[in-house]
Amino acid sequence: MAEFDTVIKGGMVVDGTRTPRYRADIGIKNGLITEIGHIDEYRARKVLAADGMVVAPGFVDLHTHYDAQVFWDPYCSISSWHGITTVVIGNCGFGFAPVAPEARERAMLSMTRVEAIPLASMKAGMPWDWESFPEYLDSVDRTPKAMNIVPYVPISPILISVLGLEDAKAGRMPTAAEHTEMCRILNESLDAGGCGWSAQRMPPSGPAGAQLDFDGTAMPTDVMHNETAIEFAKVLRRRNAGHMQTTMFSGNPKADQAHLAELSEISGRPLVFNVIQPQDNAPHIHRKVIEWLERCRARGIRVYGQGLTTDAGYSFTFEDWNLFDECPAWREATVGTREERLAKLGDPARRPALRAKVPAFVLGPFEDIAVTGPKTPETQQWLDYTVGHVAEKTGKHPVDAMLDIVVADKLETEFFSMPPNQRLDLLKEVIDNPYILFGVSDGGAHTKFLTAGRYPTETLIKIVRQQGWLTLEEAHWRLSALPAQLAGCEDRGTLKVGAPADIVVYDYENLEILPAEVAHDLPGGEWRRIQRAKGYRYVLINGVVTIENDEQTNVYPGELLRHGVAQRRVVPSAVAA
Repeated sequence: MAEFDTVIKGGMVVDGTRTPRYRADIGIKNGLITEIGHIDEYRARKVLAADGMVVAPGFVDLHTHYDAQVFWDPYCSISSWHGITTVVIGNCGFGFAPVAPEARERAMLSMTRVEAIPLASMKAGMPWDWESFPEYLDSVDRTPKAMNIVPYVPISPILISVLGLEDAKAGRMPTAAEHTEMCRILNESLDAGGCGWSAQRMPPSGPAGAQLDFDGTAMPTDVMHNETAIEFAKVLRRRNAGHMQTTMFSGNPKADQAHLAELSEISGRPLVFNVIQPQDNAPHIHRKVIEWLERCRARGIRVYGQGLTTDAGYSFTFEDWNLFDECPAWREATVGTREERLAKLGDPARRPALRAKVPAFVLGPFEDIAVTGPKTPETQQWLDYTVGHVAEKTGKHPVDAMLDIVVADKLETEFFSMPPNQRLDLLKEVIDNPYILFGVSDGGAHTKFLTAGRYPTETLIKIVRQQGWLTLEEAHWRLSALPAQLAGCEDRGTLKVGAPADIVVYDYENLEILPAEVAHDLPGGEWRRIQRAKGYRYVLINGVVTIENDEQTNVYPGELLRHGVAQRRVVPSAVAA
């Protein structure tokens, strides 16, 4: 009988611990790494040739929204195509449990704007065989997966469950009894397997209120009181387990930073702050955040940043676009039915307010937005023009130039914009801090205009191979070991004997990101934008090959990692396609 189910033979091992790379074979048995070194081929049932390849731990993505998509897409693509083997769901405080049956429609409607997930896909693809958070995790556990799933406990559904929707969205201060009940639900959810809790706190009145409910109002966590967050931090302190993920932009950075540090101090647990994004025209913003992170570290407070290190651009239409919500006039003009939005965007009386405040938080310069998909003979002349160029040709303000095209095309014009983080010198300032995580992929969200799940491949190509800012050893620690540690996945993120065999085998010199494309593969007849990778010889999850030569093998060895740990071990021969 063979000693190993699989042996990865002849690769260059970069093990995620920052140990210098070395050539070795890796033996796998029952989903675990059981030997590293020289292993003769006859000892293995199956040999995977890795000559000329890098062999490294699978990537761990702490920021995704696959809470719905996992039910219809076992691969949680596009993440799996780029070497990610473990994803954390339930980010930003958003999720689908606890949710009473009569509140399901409203919960899905919220996600259509705040995370831009198509309603038709959620309706067609989610089983809704749960009410409580433990029941939701049981449903995820039953679902076939080609990805490991780690769950945050999202706070928004808890607020709604206890306070009621109206009071939660109005920001009413909970009573002592209500705080007790919310903490009971949080404890119950953590008992079931949550790795911590999450909350987005970006009130619409703040400078970055760009992720709102479907009707343009605040999400419950946006108006949650600091006192409530402190009560949740105390839960983690009593458990001495878990961590927190939060985004906080209230307009008072010093107060926000003091509160987040307080949460980490009270809980004694790590806190991941989202998001650190260099702004080409405002570098002081990310520099001040980095200074704060360093002050926290000097005081022994475990606050980590999550950096937006990808420069994946945005392809969008005004049928779906929601990331101008930072500006109240734009927010109000882009909510409502299709007919209502078309009327508002075409209303001359609204144009002065839209011209007065041009969105800048998410996109690069407004004038540089390109017209990539005009839809009518009237607008075809502007194909591949920038909004600024159209404005020059027509003598209009750039806002009017853009919106006149949008109205003529009945909201269907396709635009493209690069994000506001194009300066390499500023990106390097983020990369140079070893405790800023890579990512913010938002996998499963904003599917019609964002493909940031490509970030691991982009890191290896741009940051390591092209710029030489990091060694492969450092990059794999940042992509795998550090996020795994924060997520409580203490046995993942590195290649060592006894660890689950979550492994990527790739062609470093020829790794590439393929062009964006549109895929009509969502439930309910919906579509999304995707970007595939080239150069991944193998991706293994729990010892099973899920990607071979960049193609899915359609087997499902992924696990729900309750508290970051597998509850059972996968035997490769027992995993059915």
